[in-house]
Amino acid sequence: MKRTVRTRIAPSPTGEDLHVGNAYTALLNYAYARQHGGQFIVRIEDTDQKRKVEGSEEKIFKSLAWLGLQPDESIYHKKGNVGPYRQSERLELYLKYIDQLLQQGDAYYCDCTSERLDEMRKEQQKAGKPPIYDGKCRGLGKKSGKVVRLKMPNSGETKFHDEIRGEVSFQNELIDDQIILKSDGYPTYHLAVVVDDNLMGITHVIRGEEWLSSVPKHIQIYKALGWELPVFVHTPLLRNADKSKLSKRRNPVWVGWYKQEGYFPEALINYFGTLGFSMPDGRDIFMVDEYIKEFNFERMSKSAPIFDTTKLDWMNGEYIRLQKVDELMERIINYIGDGYDEKIVKESVPIIQTRMKKLSEYIPMCEFLFNRPAEYEKEIDKKMIAQIIEVLEQVEDWKHDKMYKLLGDLSYKLKLSKSKLFMQVRIGVAGRRIGPPLFESLEILGKEESLARLRLVS
Repeated sequence: MKRTVRTRIAPSPTGEDLHVGNAYTALLNYAYARQHGGQFIVRIEDTDQKRKVEGSEEKIFKSLAWLGLQPDESIYHKKGNVGPYRQSERLELYLKYIDQLLQQGDAYYCDCTSERLDEMRKEQQKAGKPPIYDGKCRGLGKKSGKVVRLKMPNSGETKFHDEIRGEVSFQNELIDDQIILKSDGYPTYHLAVVVDDNLMGITHVIRGEEWLSSVPKHIQIYKALGWELPVFVHTPLLRNADKSKLSKRRNPVWVGWYKQEGYFPEALINYFGTLGFSMPDGRDIFMVDEYIKEFNFERMSKSAPIFDTTKLDWMNGEYIRLQKVDELMERIINYIGDGYDEKIVKESVPIIQTRMKKLSEYIPMCEFLFNRPAEYEKEIDKKMIAQIIEVLEQVEDWKHDKMYKLLGDLSYKLKLSKSKLFMQVRIGVAGRRIGPPLFESLEILGKEESLARLRLVS
């Protein structure tokens, strides 16, 4: 009988937030589950208690919610009966299956010290051999020990099918007898992931390619416990523009940072959707529902996709331009918070909408509309400002086109270029050389405020 599709991600609460790599993988799992009428599960892998970061778990779920990737089951969405969804609360389950593996002879206790293991690896490296456990404790039949190791076959090969990479095989003699129970009583990833995926009914394991070499170990556990294998899908890892590994030392890698910078969640999801995948019609801009409809592993590239914030900026700018004025005004107000005149925000949207790439650019671009400049980037020509004031005082209908014409006439009269004269106006009212369209800005400021600012520098 065909099983209901169930996918999952299993982030570790060891960082500041949800890593963009995990967010990308979450989209793939979410899309595949939704496309097939299945369930998307999130469980927390917190067996590495020493690296656990306080508050990280909550941020992970807040970021998933912000991205619109809500799971069907998790520690906060308990709609299933396969919990707990936090590994630290599943220790009894892991110990049960470790005992079974020990009793069957598929695992064994090991007492080797770290000093012995270090010396063993050095000798192996000197001999040009792969640094893997030499099996010293493998046949001793110990009844207890510091750790428990999985007993891998010493010969032959392990073959399996990957939906992206096709047929994959590994020589068993080159695979380590992996530790599956640590000295602190917690299982390692390799044991826990298999037990969790099986008991939670995961049908498709969609994760990054860094876990590809671990699949033979996982298959050994599946077979030893008599469980059905899931479908394996190992996706390329996200890379920097120079092809290096995406690293928090070099790049913003936490989803929360992109939220703080004013990216739209739908733009970030859209961008993830273009990484390693292309729509049949070649579009770059698409909604998540369109992505879910077209998504398939056959169209995914084996090459590592480049996570390029320059392209993300462009894409987010496209989303900003697609917004209606009232929609963008609301987003800006929600982003910048209280203390800013909503009327000015609404009036400013049409003149900055095509210039913005993210919401964090709004205040630097439009601060002068709310507050008079505290300093000026260019020296003021007071004589010229006095003449500008004299002309603008005559404007009764304070509209940008009227001001443009009158000050254009003044520049002709003074035998100055329009750009030079207009720059004096801009510096006088905004304090900056670059900003939103000048005369539309003057219209927003109003005649009284605009002239008051110019008089301050005249």
